Amino acid sequence: MTGKMDRMARKPDRIRIEVFGPASEAETAEEAFRPSNEAILSIARLIGRQMAREQFERARALERKQARQNRSGHMR
Repeated sequence: MTGKMDRMARKPDRIRIEVFGPASEAETAEEAFRPSNEAILSIARLIGRQMAREQFERARALERKQARQNRSGHMR
């Protein structure tokens, strides 16, 4: 059992490194980064929508609170 553990401990981790040559002349930097740019924009849209939803809910909650205060103030 010890021999097997020694072999496992000595086995180096393998890292795969891929080397790419220079981009072809037809591929510009903008084209190369387009997939990541699209992903970033999608995430930004999602975050913006969530922020808008939260802001809307806070405004609605404030309106409801003010309406309750107005109703209870008129009854006194």
